[in-house]
Amino acid sequence: MASHAEEVAAGAVWTPCGYRSETAALRSVLLVRPPDSIGAVRRPGASLMIGPVDLPAMRAQCDALADRLRDDGVEVHLAAPEASPNVVFARDLFWMTPAGAVLARMASAQRAGEERHAALALAGAGFPILRTVSGTAVFEGADALWIDPSTVVVGTGFRTNAAGAAAVASAVAELGARVVTVPLAPGVQHLLGTVVFLGPSTAVVHRAACPPELAALLAAYGYRVIPLQPDEELLVRRGMNLLVLAPERVLMPAGCPGIRRTLERAGVAVDEIDVGAYLRAAGGIGCVTGVVRREH
Repeated sequence: MASHAEEVAAGAVWTPCGYRSETAALRSVLLVRPPDSIGAVRRPGASLMIGPVDLPAMRAQCDALADRLRDDGVEVHLAAPEASPNVVFARDLFWMTPAGAVLARMASAQRAGEERHAALALAGAGFPILRTVSGTAVFEGADALWIDPSTVVVGTGFRTNAAGAAAVASAVAELGARVVTVPLAPGVQHLLGTVVFLGPSTAVVHRAACPPELAALLAAYGYRVIPLQPDEELLVRRGMNLLVLAPERVLMPAGCPGIRRTLERAGVAVDEIDVGAYLRAAGGIGCVTGVVRREH
């Protein structure tokens, strides 16, 4: 009898999903259409937002992002739950392995319960739920990144704890992979805000937020590191909050010419898209896009 992972890969029982590389060609994503609750926010800070968000503008930007990805040959699963405002940041709600999703357990009270909307969307599309994080564990999908096909880096901090990292380790152990944990710098929400892998041996890092453990790990794995300074483009316009479409080819927020030049000088092909409404909600392209499948 075939293993579960083999059934997923074959596509007869389950819809194929997962990846072992953060930079392989993107094939399938989950986006969440902005819910009505965003337009009802009166105290943005209490909803983890920077300021009031223009709901029609955010919906238009969601549609434009979906169209841009489809033009690139990416399958877009567009969920439309009536949920709390931050559900739009699908990257946090799950993390996908080649055998199925590890469903998050959100650390912030404002986001508790969003995971079930991701579960419904994933299951409805035929993707298996491999693990659900429970007990005292917390885990968010933007804290887990493949550094190579057999190693996952999990950032631990105030969004993912040691028990959450252990849940990820349990899931990938069945696939012959291991987890290495790194502590995130104080105030850093997710590992994805510290490092983004751009190619098989290239990574961009937020220099001021990169802990020594992560710097040593990148060096040990032979990565060429592109450091970014904590200027307005990085911290306010979220220029590093981007989406890798294929090795050394990215889609990044518009309005960050300095970061774009830095990436292009390093040999990265760059395209841009406006996500200004999402920036008001304290997220960017990387946060919005739940990565479901990349080429194996």
